[in-house]
Amino acid sequence: MANTLKQVEKLETAPAQGKHVELVEVLKAHRGERHIVVLQDFPDPDAISSAFAHQLIAGRYDIEVDMVYGRKISHRQNRALVRLLGINLQRYDESLKLESYDGAVFVDNQGTTAGGIVRALEKAVVPPLAVVDHHEPQEALQAEFTDIRRTYGATATIYSEYLEHGLVEMNKGNKDHIRLATALTHGMITDTGGFVRARWEDFHAAAFLSPFKDADLLEQVMTQARSRQTMEIIHQALGNRQTAENLSLAGIGYLRAEDRDAIPQAADFLLTEENVHTAIVYGIVTGEEWDETLVGSMRTSKVTMDPDEFIKEVFGKDAAGHYFGGGKLSAGGFEIPIGFLAGGHDEEYEDLKWQTYDTQIKQRVFAKIGIDQDSDQ
Repeated sequence: MANTLKQVEKLETAPAQGKHVELVEVLKAHRGERHIVVLQDFPDPDAISSAFAHQLIAGRYDIEVDMVYGRKISHRQNRALVRLLGINLQRYDESLKLESYDGAVFVDNQGTTAGGIVRALEKAVVPPLAVVDHHEPQEALQAEFTDIRRTYGATATIYSEYLEHGLVEMNKGNKDHIRLATALTHGMITDTGGFVRARWEDFHAAAFLSPFKDADLLEQVMTQARSRQTMEIIHQALGNRQTAENLSLAGIGYLRAEDRDAIPQAADFLLTEENVHTAIVYGIVTGEEWDETLVGSMRTSKVTMDPDEFIKEVFGKDAAGHYFGGGKLSAGGFEIPIGFLAGGHDEEYEDLKWQTYDTQIKQRVFAKIGIDQDSDQ
């Protein structure tokens, strides 16, 4: 039995073996170039820390790297991470001369959660050079180098492995290395739910980073309080939730783009309710610089539930054939553009629009789990 388990473990990790070597070869081939590292529109600690790691690794090959995101750094912990660790991220706008980049690198995403930047890069004829991620394969990009490990708890774990293999020789006396180890540790903590959903690779990576991280700085980042608005959105989700077959579903109406990160936080909170193994929270995100979009987040503690498969089956694809969402082992998300119905005319119109989308989401989700929405819940 022990030998069998070792063989299975070897098979599971085999695809990842040698990936650090492949990455080095790609970076050598592009020595001296300028690259853009693309994060999600709303970057989280896993994406931020992984982008920072890629920047330091690429620097060893004289590659200049800019880290770019599309929308907002809205979560308080994420803003604290960037500010306290001095990580220089740029928000994308049309003034950014994409033609100056020789290639694009995607970390903690595969282009599906950074659609605006992807379209702009395609227009500027900037090729995708690398994709490093831990979500389900989305097949949206054809890159020169791809390292997607869906069984890993965080993309930060993958980059920690690169460091362990010597792509950056970590030094306790180097301030950049301390900042990097602290950021990567935070990325793993947040994406694994405080290591509750972590695998042995995540624990191993955390152990490797432990001598280099700044524990006091990490504590400062992680102890940022929730905003009052976030608490109100969580309260609204709690009041609006409908439950069936151990699934909790809550629509929260309209919310500002700067409060978007309250959606996954609300889903995390609903998952803590007794007898609930899956929670989905959604709302329509609006803002002056935001294309009105229905945004949702899914969390599950059910081992046999695949969020990626669930979201793709429930919400399907857009006209271009791209899925509206996807996920990883225990979490997922979706974004559906409002399109023609976007914009507000009056309160009655806004109410009717929300009722339409709210009803459609509930019908699709409950149909997926085999529940008649008209029956008592």
